[in-house]
Amino acid sequence: MSPPSEVIVDGERLTKHFGGAPALKDVSFGVGRGEILGLIGPNGAGKTTLLNVISGVLRPSDGRIRFRGRDITGMPPHAIARLGIARVLQTPRPFPSMTVLENVTVGALFGGRDRRATSTALEQAEFILQFMGLHDKRNLPVGRLNLQEKKMVELARALAMRPEVTLIDEAMSGLNPSEIEGSMRLIRRVRDEFGVTIIWVEHVMKAIMGVAERVMVLDFGQLIAVGSPSEVARDERVVGAYLGTGK
Repeated sequence: MSPPSEVIVDGERLTKHFGGAPALKDVSFGVGRGEILGLIGPNGAGKTTLLNVISGVLRPSDGRIRFRGRDITGMPPHAIARLGIARVLQTPRPFPSMTVLENVTVGALFGGRDRRATSTALEQAEFILQFMGLHDKRNLPVGRLNLQEKKMVELARALAMRPEVTLIDEAMSGLNPSEIEGSMRLIRRVRDEFGVTIIWVEHVMKAIMGVAERVMVLDFGQLIAVGSPSEVARDERVVGAYLGTGK
């Protein structure tokens, strides 16, 4: 599968050490504008570390990360968010005493590419919640929501930041089959209707293979395959990494 024609995020020989062993080793990649890129690999492969490097939570030991051609290596997370990269965490971290609407409004007020008046931020939050199917729960405290709804609030808060790129970390973990199907449709709609580029770490292979246009595979911190879902599924190195028969 050919690489994307218009790259919005790219990494060059990214390496990250924790003690002696590298969590990432010489990882280079490019993500196309408007693409849904899946990022898979066994536990400990370096997937979340790569998201942390892109979002500025971690500084790479070596290598560069660029957004729209600008070197953002080592920039703090809030500055990277201001440029247009949002992060959706695996474990939702809402403000539990605040309502759903208030949580999403925080993203619109403080997290995005520009500061807006409170009234404008509220309108943006209301619109996002309508899109997410959560508008009827907007006045509930987040603590009263179930896991799927809390994950949706986390995504809604990220979308309220008006990002160009959204990093999603295991949106499907803990969900039942029907919830997974609904989340798959939602991620497609986010890209299609908001024009957001998505880099998505996921262990639910059905979801990644059914939604992502390209898939990157990490194993022991190294990029071992990249291509369409069907290409990656046939790659012997990928099969070896997941089944424990790789060399």
